[in-house]
Amino acid sequence: MFGNRIARFDTRAKTFTEWELPPGARPHGLLVDRAGRVWYTGNGNGTIGELDPKTGKVVEHKAPSGGDPHTLVIDEQGILWFTVQSGNRIGRLDTRTGVFAEYKARGRPYGLTLDRAGNVWFCEMAGDRLGRLDPKTGTITELPLERGSQPRRMATAPDGSLWVTLYGSGKLVRVDPATQKVLKEYALPAGERGGPYAVTIDGAGVVWANEIQTDTVVRLDPGTGALRVFALPSKDVGIRKMVVDADGRLWYMGSHNGRLGVIE
Repeated sequence: MFGNRIARFDTRAKTFTEWELPPGARPHGLLVDRAGRVWYTGNGNGTIGELDPKTGKVVEHKAPSGGDPHTLVIDEQGILWFTVQSGNRIGRLDTRTGVFAEYKARGRPYGLTLDRAGNVWFCEMAGDRLGRLDPKTGTITELPLERGSQPRRMATAPDGSLWVTLYGSGKLVRVDPATQKVLKEYALPAGERGGPYAVTIDGAGVVWANEIQTDTVVRLDPGTGALRVFALPSKDVGIRKMVVDADGRLWYMGSHNGRLGVIE
């Protein structure tokens, strides 16, 4: 984020390639589309950035209300959805036309995901709620959670259920997007002091979440309820996002210590 660069790591050669971004971009979230373009949120200058890794060209798309674009996802039609945390908005960018739309939200929206029906779900971290945006109507409905739970990030499982980290209460929750109800809560080993942050799900439906305050990663098997804790080799790592590759390895970036890590 503060380095103002996008980096690519070759897992075979174990080498990095970096691209400089426009001044003040401060990239926060990123994803790669089907064409290989890298899209990122310009948290520092109110933009959605587009990087062509073949040429190194960067195009900035200015969000209508600026603000601090935070987390982003992309749907099958090439529509980018993103949260604007301090601006209390959900943004939409058509990557084919460059046209934006914005929807007013509340609760300082943070992480977001898409359900199977194409609805946009997001965490209202400051409001202890989940929001659901119907892209066809622009209507937002909300699912209240326990007070002080501070939902942070969320992910969609292969079975269609949603998984959410509760940063304030030290839990993982599973949500049914169809009924808009919490199905089950799981207390994580470090409890409230752990600060569950990122969450991702592998192809087998196994849920991975990190506890940012204790430098641990938790693996949850929803079928059995079994939890396994992995202590990270470094201290003050600061994982904010994790991904599982095609070989089942969990990759994470330490925003505090600047290290890329993997759990094999």
